[in-house]
Amino acid sequence: MYYVSEETAHRIVTIKDAIATIDQMFRDYARGEAMTFPVVTGQGPDPQTRFSIKSGMFDARRLAGVKIGSYWPQNPQAGIPAHGSTTFFLEPDTGLPRAVVAASYLTALRTAASDAVAIRALARKDAAALAIIGTGKQAWYEVAAAYEVRPIRKVFVAGRSADKAKSFAAQLAKDLGLEAVAAPIPDAVQQADIIITATAAREGLIQLEWVPPGTHISAMGADGPGKFELAPELVAKASLFADVIEQSVSIGEYEVAFGQGLIGRENITAIGDVLNGTRDGRSSNAQVTVYDSSGMALQDLAIGEFALQAAITAGLAVQL
Repeated sequence: MYYVSEETAHRIVTIKDAIATIDQMFRDYARGEAMTFPVVTGQGPDPQTRFSIKSGMFDARRLAGVKIGSYWPQNPQAGIPAHGSTTFFLEPDTGLPRAVVAASYLTALRTAASDAVAIRALARKDAAALAIIGTGKQAWYEVAAAYEVRPIRKVFVAGRSADKAKSFAAQLAKDLGLEAVAAPIPDAVQQADIIITATAAREGLIQLEWVPPGTHISAMGADGPGKFELAPELVAKASLFADVIEQSVSIGEYEVAFGQGLIGRENITAIGDVLNGTRDGRSSNAQVTVYDSSGMALQDLAIGEFALQAAITAGLAVQL
């Protein structure tokens, strides 16, 4: 059995690798070559802790496994991250353990890559102004991934804290060489061609009247019941896309609008169908497109398998 550490994953997997890997995963899924299974959630002895188990399988690749994501809020007091992720792979012929891949970094990459794949497929070709709503760790990866697929020239940073927004803007300028400025959410949205939401909000942070024609929105914060970042009226007026349609209306960005009867499942297109050319994406430069990224096990398995094979090739995978 192999083990790939967080340090190794950082060394061998880039954002560009992640975008290519997740793009192919969506195509495979849309063709029926992969499947996911029901998500299991639980907690530790402390009721404030929680974990989820997501599993899936690629048929043609003969790949199966699970990703466990955990949240232990007291960890930072001991200098340990509160969030953790680990992916386990099974031998396809025996079901015995094949590999363990540390996946906290890979989870951040695959999430940002999913949004970037949607941006590449749905945003206007000339989109150059990006608004990032949220200033947490994931937001950095989201901006870096968007920069890989569109000629981003300016970034507007908005968040609950003006000081954190200014600090994050400075970080983006330093790390990525982008012109980045802090702005209130309405101002950021009104000046953007592309909007990425990366918050844990349970309210409509972005209103319909703020969004200019032709805007693309990648929303990744809603991944559980009651969480949403876009006003339901905005969702109702936009062209809707998702990684997993059923998740988007049950735990994703479209849950509230769906529950209010403003949209139906028939109004949502799977991003894999757009990539494979079986469904339309953007049809005009005035169209507002929204992509809901609620996350799925196949993303974890695809990026984890890429990391595993890269680590084996580089001689960095530890054999247990």
